Amino acid sequence: MFISNQKVMPQKNPLLISALKETASRLEKGANYEWGHMGRCNCGHLVQTITDMSDKEIVESIDFQMDEWTEHANDYCNNTGSKVDEIFNQLNEIGFNYEDIVKLEYLSDKSILEKVGENTYLRHNCVDDVVLYMNTMAEMLEES
Repeated sequence: MFISNQKVMPQKNPLLISALKETASRLEKGANYEWGHMGRCNCGHLVQTITDMSDKEIVESIDFQMDEWTEHANDYCNNTGSKVDEIFNQLNEIGFNYEDIVKLEYLSDKSILEKVGENTYLRHNCVDDVVLYMNTMAEMLEES
């Protein structure tokens, strides 16, 4: 798996900022979160917001392949033509590329982590940390 150490944020886009805030708010209010589920994990929740798909529809759209978003991002990068390509196209349209997906899934964007605090350790499978990460990303995109 490739995770870039480069400090490059997603492209600034009002729709992305809004989607990040809405997703963080929904998670904060107790939306069903499960990091190991394609439709209920970090990326799955953002995809729900952007596409208006349910968690079940997301899983169905990838033929019930319960892989990680990082694996689908790699496949998309290779342009396989799989059904998940449409989801990635929608994400790309609002400035969120396959590397951003990998970073969101693992809460690993260096610039966001620096903004949160140098000594802060974010757990990729902890809903509170996901909310903090998404809100911080939205804030940074607003400031850029």
